[in-house]
Amino acid sequence: MKLLQRSLAARITASLLAISTMALISIAVTTWVADGSRGDAATINWAGSLRMNTYQVITALQRYQQEPGAAQRQQVAEMAERFTDRLGNPQPIDSLRISDKHPIRTHYQQLERHWQNQLAPRVVAAIDDDTQIAPLIHELERQVNDVDQMVSLLERHSNTKLQRLGTLQLFFLALTMIVVAIALYEIRHNLVRPLRQLVVLAREASRHNFKHRSQLQGDDELALLGRTLDSMATELGTSYAELQDRVSRKKQELARSNAAMQILHDGSRALYGGGNDLCTSAAPMLRRLEELLEIGPIGLSLHDPFDHREVPILVTHSPSRPAYCRDHDCNACLIDPSPEVFTDEGSEGLERLLLPVSVSTTLLGTLEVYYPAELGLTDSTRRLLNALTDQLATAVYLQRRIEQQQQVSLMHERTIIARELHDSLAQSLSYLKIQVARLERMQSKGLSREDQAPVFDELRTGLDSAYRQLRELLTTFRLRFDGPGLQSSLSQTVSEFSERLDFAVEFDFDVPPQLLNPNEEIHVLQIVREALANILKHAHAHWARVSVRFVEAHLRVIIEDNGVGLESDVSPPMHHGLVIMRDRADTLGGNLQVRRRDVGGTLVALDFTPQTARLIAQQTA
Repeated sequence: MKLLQRSLAARITASLLAISTMALISIAVTTWVADGSRGDAATINWAGSLRMNTYQVITALQRYQQEPGAAQRQQVAEMAERFTDRLGNPQPIDSLRISDKHPIRTHYQQLERHWQNQLAPRVVAAIDDDTQIAPLIHELERQVNDVDQMVSLLERHSNTKLQRLGTLQLFFLALTMIVVAIALYEIRHNLVRPLRQLVVLAREASRHNFKHRSQLQGDDELALLGRTLDSMATELGTSYAELQDRVSRKKQELARSNAAMQILHDGSRALYGGGNDLCTSAAPMLRRLEELLEIGPIGLSLHDPFDHREVPILVTHSPSRPAYCRDHDCNACLIDPSPEVFTDEGSEGLERLLLPVSVSTTLLGTLEVYYPAELGLTDSTRRLLNALTDQLATAVYLQRRIEQQQQVSLMHERTIIARELHDSLAQSLSYLKIQVARLERMQSKGLSREDQAPVFDELRTGLDSAYRQLRELLTTFRLRFDGPGLQSSLSQTVSEFSERLDFAVEFDFDVPPQLLNPNEEIHVLQIVREALANILKHAHAHWARVSVRFVEAHLRVIIEDNGVGLESDVSPPMHHGLVIMRDRADTLGGNLQVRRRDVGGTLVALDFTPQTARLIAQQTA
């Protein structure tokens, strides 16, 4: 009973089981009654046949009385024997499954005794004595009445069974209706109505209304579920209010973070383009971050890799300039009318956060951030400060790399200029120095003017060559390139000689970027300029072309024209310009070829492997 009181499912299950049980009982009773009535119809039919046989006996006797004869006598005997056989068969009565004292069995036994003891002998006697036929027929008609009474008894017995079956059916139907009514009441009041209340509670919860309650009473499952959902709604309401508050705070924090990221983005332009002045580029960004994040002051110190000390560079809200301030016209640190004085131990109510400004494992400096102790720093603020340190580290690192690259480029440029002066002008001056020493020896020996004339000619030729080389070097180093790399310098050179030759020199360039180092670019440029200068001076051409291509790890430079060309298909005799061109080709580790073109003119071809390609080949090997 306690289970039925506490469990709605148990009550519904019990109702279903009760309905099923009554249905099964009703079916079983119906089957039993039907099985018991299976022989009733046959018995009634048997009783009717007895009545018909009685009439047949009466009819046979009357026919025998009217027309006595052997045939009629035989028919009476047969009819009497048939009636005796049917009446003497107790199976129809036994199929009724009635007791020995039942009125039907008693009436049957009386009917059988009366036939066997009285009527059957009289039928036999009446055949022999026709005077007894009339009283016998009267007795047989009375027997028909007795058979009719037995048929009536059989009909009442069968009707009694059917009435009993109907009564049982009505009884079980009434019980089933009562159980169904109880189940419907249970379902309506303890299932449907609570479910509706729970659906309303769920709908209100989906609308973020957590104040609605189901208020279900009882101990069953739905009541327990309702109380659980009421408790859950209370907790959800509390959690939802807390989440709304947290979302509101997160929105504010996110808006502040977005504003801080915008400040960092805007400040990065000034930071990366501000040159060496971190005060001008970083101070406005730091002060905007202080105002937005409610922190500060902020100090930036750079690490000196030689002395291993921190050098203060920038301090916001500072009462004085940093010790190493380079621009006394800058007031980036002094714009606060009432700056806060702080030390390494921090001001009263402030805490210090020390962040490394580093790239990989290289420490570039430190960033000191002071913030109110009672407010603390949120995770998003710490992430923004880490992003700030990364941005400052990148800016400082790039600035140092740019300065180092500028120094390296300057030293490399000086080395190239010194090499160019040594390979061209210095050799010419050494040659002139030798000729001067030779002239001094000739003068000390008192040789005549005619003997000294060849030396003067050599001196004049050497001076002209040295002056020409000097002008070529000055022209080369004064070129203004539209862009970095060999293509820009060659394009400028081709444009220059196109103007001097009065026709457009064709230019074909197909070389990957950053293939040659500066030294290789200078040598290639000088060889091309020397070849174009020879076309200008000696070729008398009206077409020329410069082709520079990178094929099969080789750089191939071809300068050709359609001028007067060489006298033969062999290289011309060595002269000063060709000597320098071949020296440059040897320096590049390549081969220089000067020959006559098949269609006329001259072809100068340079073929060498760039240093980058050689390095790749070495690594592959």
